[in-house]
Amino acid sequence: MAGNPILRQKAFTFALSTVTFCKKLNENREYVLSNQLLKSGTSIGANIEEAQQAESRKDFISKYSISLKEAYETRYWLRLIGKGVEGTEEVTAKLLSDVDEIIRILVVSIKSLKAGLKK
Repeated sequence: MAGNPILRQKAFTFALSTVTFCKKLNENREYVLSNQLLKSGTSIGANIEEAQQAESRKDFISKYSISLKEAYETRYWLRLIGKGVEGTEEVTAKLLSDVDEIIRILVVSIKSLKAGLKK
């Protein structure tokens, strides 16, 4: 089952940006927040990639659903960092915009895939 190539690229680019941002957080000794963001922010794309090898449509939907959950968790950590860590507002605003776009694509994709199951 082929996934959305635009979504795959956006998730990969987002993961790279997240890694870069987390390195900067670590330089400021924000290890706990950085670790949480790194895990959830890179997991989005990892689950989208894993979906490419899904054994069924239901399995594919499940992987996309996990990605969506990770995206929502990532949004939480970004909001917390943006409000709680001085000097991060600009970067977190950009990353929040990016993850919101990924969330929108995932929601539409999951709805379409589920509608296809009902036919």
